[in-house]
Amino acid sequence: MRAIFLDRDGVVNESAVRNGRPFPPANINELKLVANAADSLKQLKEHGFFLIVVTNQPDVRRGATPKQTVEQIHLALARQLPIDDFFVCYHDDDDRCECRKPLPGLLFRAARKYRINMGQSFLIGDRWRDVDAGAAAGCRTVLIDYGYNERKPERKPNAVVLSLAEAVNWIVKQEVKSH
Repeated sequence: MRAIFLDRDGVVNESAVRNGRPFPPANINELKLVANAADSLKQLKEHGFFLIVVTNQPDVRRGATPKQTVEQIHLALARQLPIDDFFVCYHDDDDRCECRKPLPGLLFRAARKYRINMGQSFLIGDRWRDVDAGAAAGCRTVLIDYGYNERKPERKPNAVVLSLAEAVNWIVKQEVKSH
């Protein structure tokens, strides 16, 4: 099976950017899809991809966001978008878990559950953590570059784009080339 691993905040829904850094919606009322999210993900489904959100949500561990809020956001996203599953890391860096991106634990967990071929899969993210996790898992990676005020990925993404729609167009072109 082939999959598209999607970061959540900044990829399928908008992030709030403060001082050049992205932040997740604080609650369901702040949830807003990125432009063309539904059409873009539908296009990936039409090309036979399984769609999996892989997201770090450390604000739960930090006590800033209840786990229930994250779950409500995922239910709302699942109602609006053709997402097949969500894999979440609720830890913070100090927890040193295997599932927090840039480590590839969430992707490997999804790969085991759904028998995903990582070499035929892609990760779309908007931060260095996403790209490094996807590369470590053996996926091709696409960075949506919003120009955040943070470090760059250690591993060069396969493509750098400005939106989810551009990321999807790039992936579809790769599929056409390979057939």
